Amino acid sequence: MTDKELLLLAIKARESSYSPYSGFAVGAALLTRDGKVYTGANIENAAYTPTICAERVAFFKAVNSGERDFVKIAVVGGKRGEAISSLCAPCGVCRQVMAEFCRDDFIIVAGTPDDIKTYTLKQILPDYFGPKDLK
Repeated sequence: MTDKELLLLAIKARESSYSPYSGFAVGAALLTRDGKVYTGANIENAAYTPTICAERVAFFKAVNSGERDFVKIAVVGGKRGEAISSLCAPCGVCRQVMAEFCRDDFIIVAGTPDDIKTYTLKQILPDYFGPKDLK
């Protein structure tokens, strides 16, 4: 699957965002090594702390379904009801979740359909704390 195809799936997933407080809708599409795609959208809560990001929704759906081998994730975000116009990078908590389940060469795709950027997990979260640290 191309980066653009995955990004377009993240844009579609963004339509499910429940973001009445921030008005910032985020979508994610997570690709497994065997070609399955799990999507997610951010879900806010009036108490804020229970809010969950789109990336974690996609990861937790996949992990709950038994998946453990991930290739890349596309992430998009912006004001609800408006077209994607800029890069939306994963937050630190989502990066840490990626570190739990992915290798250093896991790819993060972000941007717009016309301006796609890619990063590895190692690039966006160098020297992270992970399972290797608990051995």
